[in-house]
Amino acid sequence: MPNTLTGLIPTIFTAADTVLRETTGFIPAVTMDASGEAAAKNQTITYPVTSAANTTADIAPAATGPDPAAQTVAPATMTISKVKSSTFFWEAEEQLGIGGLYNKILADQFAQCMRSLVNEVEADLAALYVNASRAYGTGGTTPFDSTNKVAFTAQLHKILKDNGAPMSDLQLVVDTTAGAALRTLVELYKVNESGNEAMLRRGVLQDLHGFAVRESAQVASHTKGAGTGFKVDLTAGYAAGLTAIHTDTGLGAIKAGDVITNVKTGRDTNKYVVKTGGTGTTGVDTDIVLQNPGLKVAWVNNDDLTIGNSYTANMAFSKSAIHLLMRIPAMPAGGDSADDVTVVTDPITGISFQVAMYRQRRRIAYEVGLAWGVKAVKPEAMAILLG
Repeated sequence: MPNTLTGLIPTIFTAADTVLRETTGFIPAVTMDASGEAAAKNQTITYPVTSAANTTADIAPAATGPDPAAQTVAPATMTISKVKSSTFFWEAEEQLGIGGLYNKILADQFAQCMRSLVNEVEADLAALYVNASRAYGTGGTTPFDSTNKVAFTAQLHKILKDNGAPMSDLQLVVDTTAGAALRTLVELYKVNESGNEAMLRRGVLQDLHGFAVRESAQVASHTKGAGTGFKVDLTAGYAAGLTAIHTDTGLGAIKAGDVITNVKTGRDTNKYVVKTGGTGTTGVDTDIVLQNPGLKVAWVNNDDLTIGNSYTANMAFSKSAIHLLMRIPAMPAGGDSADDVTVVTDPITGISFQVAMYRQRRRIAYEVGLAWGVKAVKPEAMAILLG
């Protein structure tokens, strides 16, 4: 007997083609490992991480070649943290009642199932903003204003370059508000000035200062902690490169993802993203941790610290800084009660969906499944464009 889903393959592919061309800026911007292989929830997948280069040494003539120190290529891991599905069903009377519209409605339903799953993956990637090293811009305001124009991307480029991030495949994912502001900049619509007609002719967000600019409907919003009055608390101060900071006098919370600045005039203009926050109470000091690579400028004892405004977390990053694993959900050996199961892989994005059909009493149920995990592997290669 042939697979009962065979006749639905064109309908399912039509649905995939529809949903995967919508605005999902993070998924195509990150390093993605997607396949039709099955994976279980909490399954761990290992990938290699090369250590930093050894220290340098003077070259001196010798009778033998160099004797390098051993290097360790340590394994790092990612986890398939979510295994989810979206479902719908059709009863016999419903199928008969709509007649020739059945296949069109069915395609739309598959598209909505895939859309729900893709949007959740996109939101998980957007939530990784808390791993970014530093930030640029002003929280609560829209970037790409008529005065500063595209200076924002120039400064983001500087942050990543100063951090030593790979500069060959930079990505910038913004919300639609920032995207609209970018599109209204007259300079980007003048083909003779921008050097590329893609944005003018097709409304495509283009390369800016090395960033491939994309839009996403899932860009995260961060609500700042309510902490105030924090000061650096270490007589010797903190040298550039340190991440663990001891504070005192502050009251209220500093949250992960908050943007911290040192307000001592002229000392440090960088905006640091908090990795681990804390809560200050009367008579109790607070320890916080900044994201790598830590301080760019030394901090001095009793420097005043402040938490920046709440913000929209547009993200600039190197493609290799964020990893996305996508698999299909595992089935038991021999299968479950599904009448048929198939895998549909989008040829452009590589995303594979598992589609299962269950014959029930006078109705048919469909399930579209996906398994995935996300990880920020290089905070140094990530920055936030505050919006």
